[in-house]
Amino acid sequence: MERAPCASESAPAAAALFAWGANSYGQLGLGHKEDVLLPQQLNDFCKPTCVRRITGGGGHSAIVTDGGGLFVCGLNKDGQLGLGHTEDVPYFTPCKSLLGCPIQQVACGWDFTIILTENGQVLSCGSNSFGQLGVPHGPRRCVVPQAIELLREKVVCIAAGLRHALAATVSGIVFQWGTGLASSGRRLCPGQTLPLFLTAKEPSRVTGLENSKAVCVLAGSDHSAALTDAGEVYVWGNNKHGQLVTQAAFLPMPQKIEAHCFQNENVTAIWSGWTHLVAQTETGKVFTWGRADYGQLGRKLKSHEGWKLEKQNSSLPCSRPQNSIPSSLHCLTGATEISCGSEHNLAIIGRSSEAPLLERTDHLSC
Repeated sequence: MERAPCASESAPAAAALFAWGANSYGQLGLGHKEDVLLPQQLNDFCKPTCVRRITGGGGHSAIVTDGGGLFVCGLNKDGQLGLGHTEDVPYFTPCKSLLGCPIQQVACGWDFTIILTENGQVLSCGSNSFGQLGVPHGPRRCVVPQAIELLREKVVCIAAGLRHALAATVSGIVFQWGTGLASSGRRLCPGQTLPLFLTAKEPSRVTGLENSKAVCVLAGSDHSAALTDAGEVYVWGNNKHGQLVTQAAFLPMPQKIEAHCFQNENVTAIWSGWTHLVAQTETGKVFTWGRADYGQLGRKLKSHEGWKLEKQNSSLPCSRPQNSIPSSLHCLTGATEISCGSEHNLAIIGRSSEAPLLERTDHLSC
């Protein structure tokens, strides 16, 4: 909460960028590979006030500046930093191959990176073992960002999961690629033919959203989600932790989360961790649901036991566990920024216009 400063207080400190947490690969950008328990200020690789977005993956981090510059650091064994080599980098360094190509958004997967330029083109680098780079006939890894040529329409939003990725185009079409969801789909939907977008190694249109216009896409470790211009949320993929607000073990096709789950309000923003989701509605209410055993839902649950996801065609019980029902957190109403890590979250109340936008990051914050 903001407050007026007392007359005796000094002027606010200049903006600064801090990092802490796991740092086995130098993903904090501090120049070393030691874990950090307390926030440490980063060196001035760029002006903190110029930071537009911060995001992180399995062991690497990325920062996009207001000018569209891209800085990366951390694990790079598959070339996920896009620097032309496979050596880890313990400090934020510019992706020189993209100089002169302003970046709008970066999505960091487990061992790959998806990059959206300001002109709507999508690039990828890193591991391609599961087709997550969207280049089906390319090498098993790529150390320099390459264009995903099959995405011909301008893209406005991207997302990266454990081994799959998504993109939403300017006309609201959603594409998915990477086979990360296919194995659990085959196991949980035996005898059922999975839709192409779950098994494709190149961008494939997500069917079931033809009557909706997506404005945002998200990816968890093994699930996907889309937010439409009508304020509706669609989810699909693995539902092991109730993150899809259903009792089906796996949703091969997008399914809308009913409006009553959000108190009949339109959803205006949504975020995803590995196995939980957070949404904000038009009046500023914040809802959480999904996996809860690390406290990532920000609320106490009566019990985590005694409930088991049923197979797709089974007769389902009427009750649902608490964690699979979106519930509002009154303390976060009006939050101006929210970020989901793999199993944790950050929120800002009363964000200033100069603060950077937080995206999913497992180890970096500001």
